[in-house]
Amino acid sequence: MMQRPEYRDYKLRKLSASEKGRGILVAASSSPGTLLHQALDSTAANEWDALTLRVVNLSSSPVKLTLEWGGTDAADQVELTIPAESGFSQVVDRHLLQDGAQLRAFAATANVLVVHGYVQRYEPNKP
Repeated sequence: MMQRPEYRDYKLRKLSASEKGRGILVAASSSPGTLLHQALDSTAANEWDALTLRVVNLSSSPVKLTLEWGGTDAADQVELTIPAESGFSQVVDRHLLQDGAQLRAFAATANVLVVHGYVQRYEPNKP
């Protein structure tokens, strides 16, 4: 039976590309996208980052966002539309990334989407 991580086995962190925990403006309009986060550089099965993301659309029109989850191939891309001027739209809830993989984003309209988020970094509790 798989054991759940204990609360002390993870730490909350900001997205690695965030300055002081602030939102990250999606400047890219094509692949490769704006860097949002680079995961913990570990191949261990019990070490990973769980990301939660919210996006704000500053535009008066809906904007398509493409997340590049660990790579830039079509299979790595997740597309969604962020409603206009809607405040925080949660787009990812604790999705995993590991082994130094990167999360990038690009938008149909540059410089109108702002990504906010945090990372739950799971590592073994070291005595």
